[in-house]
Amino acid sequence: MTEGALSARVTDAPGDPIFGIVELFRADPRPHKINLAAGVYMDEAGVTPILPSVRTAEERLLATATTKQYAPIGGDAAYLAAAKSLLFRTVGGAWGEIESGVADRVQMLHTPGGTGAVRLAVDLVSRLRPGAEVWVGEPTWPNHTQIIDAARITARRHDWITDDARSLNATALFDAIAAAKGGDAMILHGACHNPTGIDPTAEQWREIAEQMAHRGILPILDFAYQGFGDGLIEDAASLRAFLATGCELLVASSSSKNFALYNERVGSLAIVGSDAAAAATIATHARMAVRTMWSNPPAHGGAIVSTILGDAALRTQWESEVSAMRTRIQQSRATFVTALAAVGAGDFSHLLNHRGMFSLLGLADDQLKRLREEHAVYLVSRGRINMAGLSSAKVPIVATAVAAVL
Repeated sequence: MTEGALSARVTDAPGDPIFGIVELFRADPRPHKINLAAGVYMDEAGVTPILPSVRTAEERLLATATTKQYAPIGGDAAYLAAAKSLLFRTVGGAWGEIESGVADRVQMLHTPGGTGAVRLAVDLVSRLRPGAEVWVGEPTWPNHTQIIDAARITARRHDWITDDARSLNATALFDAIAAAKGGDAMILHGACHNPTGIDPTAEQWREIAEQMAHRGILPILDFAYQGFGDGLIEDAASLRAFLATGCELLVASSSSKNFALYNERVGSLAIVGSDAAAAATIATHARMAVRTMWSNPPAHGGAIVSTILGDAALRTQWESEVSAMRTRIQQSRATFVTALAAVGAGDFSHLLNHRGMFSLLGLADDQLKRLREEHAVYLVSRGRINMAGLSSAKVPIVATAVAAVL
C-alpha cells in the first residue's frame, strides 16, 4: 500500500446501530426468528405493504408519463404544494387550507427522504449560524448525531426521558433550553418520538415553543411519522405551537412511513421564515447546498404523493389507510402490554401512553444478546421495539422471551 493511498492508516468505520442489527437478523438461519429492530410498518403477515392508494397512483403515472427529465433543484412544484398542505393544514379546515399568516412565510424543498431534509437543515445551521451548536435529546434517532458530526457542528445532548424510561424528562429539556445560547439549534421529534414513543403534551409543546422563541433557539422539527400518533392533523400540534410564536423554524418531513414509500426516498424541508423575504433568502442558501449534495431530488415518489393528495377520492382512501396502520399499531401495543403481564414480565402499562411505532423496554446489552441468541428476537439498543412488527402470533412469543431475560 502506498503512503498516499486512500486506505492508508484507516480502520473500519463503525457499523450503523440499527442496520447492523437488521443484518444480523438476515444472517440468522432460524426460521422462527423475529425482527422488531427495523423502523418500518409491517402488517399482520409481517409484510411491509404497498398501499392500495399508492398502487393506483403509480398505475396512473405509468399510463401518463412522458419523460424522465431532471426535477428542479428545489423539487417538483406539485409535490411541494401537496407536502405544504399536509404539514400546515388548518385544524378543522378543508384540504389545502393552510394556517392563517403562514403560507407566505414558508419555502419548501423536495429532499431524498426525511434523512435528506434533516441533513439539509443541519447544513443550513452550519452555513448561516457559524459557531452554533445543535442540541439533541438522549436517546434520539442515532442518525441525528451522525448528521451533526458530518456537518462539522458540535452536538450537545440533554436527557429526553426519565431514568426509568417511562416518561418525558421535562425538567432536563427546559434546563437545556435555558443553557443553550441564542443562535443554537435544537432537533425535536414532531410526533411519535423515535426511539421512545414519548411525546410532550400539547400544553408542553406550547411552553417549549415559547421558551425556545424567547431564547432565540432555532427549532428543527423531525416530522417522520405524521399520522401514526393520534392523527394527521393532531400530530401537527408541535408544529402549530411553534408557528404561533412567529419564530423561524425548519421542518423535516418524510413520506416513508405514512405513504409506505420507504425505498422511494420522499421527503421535504419546510423553511419557515420570520416573513416571506426571510424565507426566500434562506431558501437560496438551501438550493445552493442541495446543488452540492444531491443536485435534484428523485422524482417518482414525489409524483406518487402529489397524485394521491391532489385527488379527493385517492386522498380519502389514503387517509383511511393511514388510520388503519395507526389503529393496528395501537392494538399491537395494547395486546403486548397485556401479554407481558400475563407471563410475569411485570407492569408495562406505561407503554400505552406512548405514540407511534416505537417504545423502549429498558433492556441492557446482555439481555438483548440473550434475546437474539436464545430466542431469535431482534431489538436495538435499550430494547427499542417496533410495535408495528408484532402480530397476534408473535406477541406471546416475544412477551415470553422478554420475561425470560428480565
